[in-house]
Amino acid sequence: MIRLAVFFIYLFISLTALIPVMVRNKQLDTSLPAEERDRKVHPAVKKWNRSVIKMAGANVHVSGEEHVPQGPVMLVSNHEGDFDVPAMLGYLDKPFGFVAKTEMKKIPLLSTWMELIHCLFINRNDRRDAIKMLRDGALILEKGHSLFIFPEGTRNKGGELKPFKTGAFRMAKDAAVPIVPVAIKGSADVFEKNGRKKLTPARIHVVVLPPVMPDQHVQADLKQTAASVQQTIESQLAKMP
Repeated sequence: MIRLAVFFIYLFISLTALIPVMVRNKQLDTSLPAEERDRKVHPAVKKWNRSVIKMAGANVHVSGEEHVPQGPVMLVSNHEGDFDVPAMLGYLDKPFGFVAKTEMKKIPLLSTWMELIHCLFINRNDRRDAIKMLRDGALILEKGHSLFIFPEGTRNKGGELKPFKTGAFRMAKDAAVPIVPVAIKGSADVFEKNGRKKLTPARIHVVVLPPVMPDQHVQADLKQTAASVQQTIESQLAKMP
């Protein structure tokens, strides 16, 4: 419990220390191309998330990044636990925003950083809000930014994957961008498998898989695309230690 308390204190102090960087990034020229602007914001985000992973006692091994295409993409992954996002943000070179529950907008500083990297916020209890998020997400992709989403919609805690929902695939289809499957294993060992009461050192494996290009999915049925990508990720997870 002491280690967990120290971890949360570190989160607050380290985010506070990033305020000057955050202010500079908010002042970036909005006319810059999306990829260029994201590349300027990403280093601080990447460095902070790496420090979060290290403070938790975890380490991350990534393979397959050569599969990530240039330009905007939709990254989709299984969702083991709370450390999935820091692992991805900290150790993938591709800048991206992600989909988070609307309650995270209430967290000072963190929510500002999330807005800077073009995150989407969703109220799971409001269908109209979910529909708006799909439109906003497609627009973000069309502008040249990348997004990351967990199609399961909630953490599986390292257990059997829940059926993939079609929202991410709808956004990718509407924006005609590649879908990049990602398999994550080991993140639930850090926190979720401890009842979220303590942090345990663990090794997190992230494998980026070959993309589903627009000419392969834009004309396809959304449910079939979601099921196919889920099967691809499940097959990879079965091979991982």
